[in-house]
Amino acid sequence: MRVLVVEDERMLADAIAEWLREETHAVDLAHDGEAALERIAVNDYDVVVLDRDLPRVHGDEVCKELVASERDARVLMLTAAAQLDDRVTGLSLGADDYLSKPFAFPELAARVLALGRRSRPAVPPVLRRAGITLDPARREVFRNGRFVPLSKKEFAVLTELMRAGGNVVSAEQLLEKAWDEHADPFTGAVRLTILKLRRKLADPPVVETVPGVGYRIA
Repeated sequence: MRVLVVEDERMLADAIAEWLREETHAVDLAHDGEAALERIAVNDYDVVVLDRDLPRVHGDEVCKELVASERDARVLMLTAAAQLDDRVTGLSLGADDYLSKPFAFPELAARVLALGRRSRPAVPPVLRRAGITLDPARREVFRNGRFVPLSKKEFAVLTELMRAGGNVVSAEQLLEKAWDEHADPFTGAVRLTILKLRRKLADPPVVETVPGVGYRIA
């Protein structure tokens, strides 16, 4: 999934991003509300991890603008304010979940994954298609009962193809969801990852190329 982490404490932001990348997500960073709004305007995020007390534009305003934009991104609001009134206010602004600081990284990662399943059309916790079983929470893939070891990028690309439910996913969409904003759009990374994925999934071939359009799980 593509995740935006908006946190003005840079060490914490880097730590969150590193943890989520270990969970195979593509992660972008913003350290103030203004930068967050700029990234939201040009990128299609599944989840926005949003600190509430931000410089330049307050996190509450970022949340309200994101909700008003009618984008599919889900909002996980982070804040040091943990009182009931604070939680109610955050959720009333349109946040989908609320996590108070300090928090445990595994819990944050689990909440991000749960929210990601609710973005776009909702998808089941475990994805199954064409003999493939993909469990995002456990980061496990099986093909006809055989465990398939995948790299982080291979897992991320396969997840997007499985989420599409047989529909075609373009190379641009895969680049958007599996790589961060620093990815070169002219790179051959998607094609190379697809080649490796096909080899690891083995026969019969299951990742189909639709010429000039993209890829799908046949």
